[in-house]
Amino acid sequence: MADVEASVRGLVDRDRDCSEKALAQMDLRRRINLLIGEWKAAGGGDVLPDVRDRVRLRSLKKAAGPVRAIARR
Repeated sequence: MADVEASVRGLVDRDRDCSEKALAQMDLRRRINLLIGEWKAAGGGDVLPDVRDRVRLRSLKKAAGPVRAIARR
């Protein structure tokens, strides 16, 4: 999904038509929402990671290197 988002951003930055890629991105988001709904219906109750968790882990990897970032989890 990150690849599709990056390609949409690239097309928008170059002032190109991004409708196909944007529709594909919306379809991926819809699928993820359906999967999360099915997971919750099946009894899934864990807290899912969000963007803040990803950014925090990314900054740990840059600052401390991969070994320390994994040890801190």
